[in-house]
Amino acid sequence: MSSTLNTNEGLPDPDPYDFTSDEASFKEGGKSHYNCPSCSTRFVSVEDLCTHLTNDPRCYAMPMPLAFRQSAAPGQSRDGRYHPESGSIYGFDHPNTFQRMKDHEYEAHREHNVYYPFADRDEWELVKFLSDNLNQGQMTRFLKLSWVRSEARKPPAYKSAPQLLTFMDALPKGPKWRCTTIQTEGYITTHPVHLIWRDALEVTQHIFGNPVFTNDMEFDPYEIYDNGEREFVLASDKTPVTRQTGGLEMHPTFLTIANIRSDIRMKATAHAWSCVAYMPIPQFVCHPDFASLLQARVWHRCMDIVFQNVKSAAATGTQMVDPVGNLRYSFTPLVAYTADLPEQQLIACVSKNASPVTLAVQSQFGDGKLYPPRSGHLTIEALHKLCRRVDPWKVQHFQEEAKVLLLSGVQLPFWRDWRFSDPALFLAPDILHTLHNFFFDHVVKWCKEAVGADELDTRFRSQHKRIGTRHFGQGITHVVQMTGWEHREIQCTIVPTIAGVVDTNFVRAVRALIDFIYQAQSPTFTPSSISTMNASLQEFHRFKGSITLAEARRGASGPIDHFQIPKLELLTSFGRAIPNIGTILQYTADVSERMLITHCKTPFERTSHQRSTFTQQIIRILDREDSARQFDLYAFLRSTNSSLNNLIVNEFDEVVDMDPAFAWIARIAPEDLSRFKGPRPVRNHFLKGLLSDDSVAAFHVTVSSDLADKTAVFLTQHYMLPDFSQQLRSLIKCVDGVGSRFQNRLLKVWYKFRLQLRSSLRPLLVMPSQQVQAYPPSDTHHLGNCDIVLLRTQGGDDIIAQVRMIFGLSMRGAGLPPALAQPFIYVQPFEIVAQPQDDPAVFMYRVKRQFVTGPDGTRVRAGMIFPLVDVTHAIELIPVYDVRANRGITSATCLELYDTFYLNNFSDKEWYHLTHTDSS
Repeated sequence: MSSTLNTNEGLPDPDPYDFTSDEASFKEGGKSHYNCPSCSTRFVSVEDLCTHLTNDPRCYAMPMPLAFRQSAAPGQSRDGRYHPESGSIYGFDHPNTFQRMKDHEYEAHREHNVYYPFADRDEWELVKFLSDNLNQGQMTRFLKLSWVRSEARKPPAYKSAPQLLTFMDALPKGPKWRCTTIQTEGYITTHPVHLIWRDALEVTQHIFGNPVFTNDMEFDPYEIYDNGEREFVLASDKTPVTRQTGGLEMHPTFLTIANIRSDIRMKATAHAWSCVAYMPIPQFVCHPDFASLLQARVWHRCMDIVFQNVKSAAATGTQMVDPVGNLRYSFTPLVAYTADLPEQQLIACVSKNASPVTLAVQSQFGDGKLYPPRSGHLTIEALHKLCRRVDPWKVQHFQEEAKVLLLSGVQLPFWRDWRFSDPALFLAPDILHTLHNFFFDHVVKWCKEAVGADELDTRFRSQHKRIGTRHFGQGITHVVQMTGWEHREIQCTIVPTIAGVVDTNFVRAVRALIDFIYQAQSPTFTPSSISTMNASLQEFHRFKGSITLAEARRGASGPIDHFQIPKLELLTSFGRAIPNIGTILQYTADVSERMLITHCKTPFERTSHQRSTFTQQIIRILDREDSARQFDLYAFLRSTNSSLNNLIVNEFDEVVDMDPAFAWIARIAPEDLSRFKGPRPVRNHFLKGLLSDDSVAAFHVTVSSDLADKTAVFLTQHYMLPDFSQQLRSLIKCVDGVGSRFQNRLLKVWYKFRLQLRSSLRPLLVMPSQQVQAYPPSDTHHLGNCDIVLLRTQGGDDIIAQVRMIFGLSMRGAGLPPALAQPFIYVQPFEIVAQPQDDPAVFMYRVKRQFVTGPDGTRVRAGMIFPLVDVTHAIELIPVYDVRANRGITSATCLELYDTFYLNNFSDKEWYHLTHTDSS
């Protein structure tokens, strides 16, 4: 067993934090006063200084929350305030997680070589590469190469993989792993039951003090009022968030803290989550009816062991050091537990025919009513009464009596003594399983039955391909299993896709559910937006009868005439959960699905695949990965003489989606960023790109155009745009007057451009750019491959149009006037023929191509030229298919051969929010 595993069960080491301040670092020349590190104001005591730093916003020792930096929308008000009695500081200059790494036994060696036990940074990077990418056999073969052993390049001190790994085990480590044997007296298991775990409080303290998250943590609850309505956000003084996921005979449990900003926690690559345990899945030698109950009891017992000290901290508090070295007195209630439905029932200790969060039972799952919460004290009271009547270890009798009470038979829930923790509150709605998987498992099947598999696949196959979105070239009905991302992509187009072939009430029921799914994923909520979300769910229930009338809900034995679907019942609790735990988008299980890969499936490939030591091997691999990742940044900071305290950054007006560790490196040594492994930041075109007049959109075209020095006549023929030359002459005449010398200027052409916007939901956030295509006719796209955009003209009119060409006047020759020295787009517009209110089922704009009479009297498409910077959004049109889709139309000809389209307001969440706000 690895040295990182402690085979002794017991309490962790005493709390290493002293509840007194390091006053010496604040004294000047032995005087009895203390200086504020921000404003230099003097105070006669540390207590006075603590009060000053806690209460004075100008000297507050943490970054301002993003929600406070966001300005109000035009014509609206926006106010915010902290809770008046939270976030207090009790001491200064305490070691954060990185600074505590200096307490390592080899620190004396690292005073001279920060990469010890490795010779230098180059050798460390080689070792890190080998350990990240090769198994032990491959590493040994590499180290035996004569090139590696050559004396000319000073061969490494280690000659085999075991020796190399021994060197890696000499790195500073985080919280220790333990191994505890779980006794199952009276019940036989096929193998001994071992719990591999770390103390959850130690892990919490480790995350809490990590300077990587300095600019992404919040310590004070606060409230925001938008136009007088309270906005629901989440910030807390110290709250663990837990996940679990299973597979490969393992049940890893992960933990993070809700102090870290949700957009950081939602990324597995940010490493804001830590594995705290691998729960055993014992195989009991007993009747199958009892085995699952015994496994559930073992699981709750293991959770008691792992979170014992966290529960104590929740009750009485504990001292923790934050990323900048401030000492805080923290409490650890369980704010959220993300799990799928079976795991929620396991946690709540209820039977499979009962809701884990409400008092609803199976017969009530489909009625759309919000039932009272299944509060934890009700479950505990029922268990107390049951245990007084029946011995819990008379398993058969106890289980039978428990089922009558809709309980699972677990007599000691792990949350029973966790202060302020109630499963009715902390069981967070799970977007991945409760929304996206529910959609694919049920809604897609209803549509398949009602529309027909061939018709549905034909419609999906024929839709226009957009860069950055999933196109279902083979349809969707033949796929048995899809990812959550693919479920989202189907949601984007399902409503206009089924319109015309099924009853309008059927479409309305599906559209209402998609509305609910999109509204539930908003990053902020107000009471009115929660009411709107609940109204969408009620709209589905009003029209769901059309689904049963179409016999679209079917089982193995035929049509099903009810909606007793457990996940459908969970949707009713979303609105009640948001005021309690904040926005539910931050609790999606997408992260845990990714961590299942990084913590189980990927490490599995680097083990010996032996069952008896499999989990221990996984632990060693993950422990080395964690240590190496943290040591990599720690050693780099020391080698560059940088502070182990991350700089607090408040002076920026916009936020680019960037890994927090990368952001730290980029500030102190941007030239070394490429040496670190991780997700690359979103490119910010607002810094160097073209900007719209109101600076809400940025544009990027390549320096080298795809076509250069072409005449207008050539492009007219090449793009099959008969009025392009005339439109161009009119543009130049309008800008430079009659007889302009620029009328015969050659042109350059791009096939695509990038459009980048700030988030409409979070205005400080810069979104990833979108690529807009405008390719000329080709063998695969006979009429061109061109996307749809929304433009806002100088007069303030909005125009929906297809971009046919992106061009600019050549810079060769005399200087161009500013109005001509910019990229332009030639577009073919659409006109709105129906408002959303005209079709309550689909509730989308309907548009049709604009035509004009050409010079020869024929009917031709209208064309216009606009500056590129007039584009405001990249949008999507879905054909109005009517009863039957045209089998001769493909994705390459979809936008060209249909004339009438739906303006799809589900194409992405940002666009949905904008159109939903406008239409409401």
